[in-house]
Amino acid sequence: MQLHERGILVHPEELTPDWLDRMAAAQLNTLGLHPVGGPKAHESLAAAIDAHAAPQSVALRQAAASRGIAVEYEAHVAAWLLPRERFAREPAWFRMNVHGERTADFNLCASNPEALAFVAERTARLAALLDTGADKHFLWLDDVKDCSCHCPACRGLPPSDQQLRIVNAMLVGLKQRNPAAKLCYIAYHDTLAVPRKTEPADGVFLEYAPIGRNHHRPINDPDCPENVRESRTLTELLQFFGTRDARVLEYWMDNPLFSNWTKPPRLFALDEATMRRDVAYYHALGFTSITSFGCYLGPDYQQLHGTPSLAAYGQILREAGCGHD
Repeated sequence: MQLHERGILVHPEELTPDWLDRMAAAQLNTLGLHPVGGPKAHESLAAAIDAHAAPQSVALRQAAASRGIAVEYEAHVAAWLLPRERFAREPAWFRMNVHGERTADFNLCASNPEALAFVAERTARLAALLDTGADKHFLWLDDVKDCSCHCPACRGLPPSDQQLRIVNAMLVGLKQRNPAAKLCYIAYHDTLAVPRKTEPADGVFLEYAPIGRNHHRPINDPDCPENVRESRTLTELLQFFGTRDARVLEYWMDNPLFSNWTKPPRLFALDEATMRRDVAYYHALGFTSITSFGCYLGPDYQQLHGTPSLAAYGQILREAGCGHD
């Protein structure tokens, strides 16, 4: 079976009609709009919300649809779902750090019913504000690791279980707005482990994002310690969440990573050999949806280095399931 979703993620401000033309030429059919992450992710998300209804943004989404390209948002949303200024009124909604102190730095308490209900309501609101017509949603917690809750109710829950609890609550809100809604569980950083004490609600699916891998060795290379670490739970994750709707979110085209997250962006070259072996492995595991970050390849990149090609990237994804090595 060939991949039914072949995608790429860009920052919203990087999207142009030319980018859509190159996606269509490469037969990519899924576009992820990814507001910048990091400690100010809520600010970039707010900017994306403001821009979503602007005529230029609407026109770009219509242009994507006319080319057979589905548009989604993939974003770190925790600080928007639970604004940090709520801490003064509701400190128990926020996580407890290892020192026993409630803190508004990242994420939230995964065991507080009021916090989870509030987040569910805000998730429904966010889906309405960023509506693209998609049923599947890719809304993530904060862009951090080692920032789970250590309160008495949470300290026995590993980060994976805490995230899944919050994802389940978010999905409640999404389904109140759209009964067909689905939401990803992103396996990333310290949530690569399989949850042990929490079951996924109906509609939760896996998104696998091995950011800590070696990006120039195949993900299943047994002689690469980083990739052994990042992939050792993948088969079990697929058994736990199932392959239905499961997605790989990779970094093959992620120029921020290769530019050390600083501008100006560096000249980018796709590691085709590694990507080809990765895609074959993921496809053999049952993934039919594969995408990659592809940021820092917008107008500023073009001014410095020329127009980046999507041809090889698209070809490797199209070859999956066709018998090519």
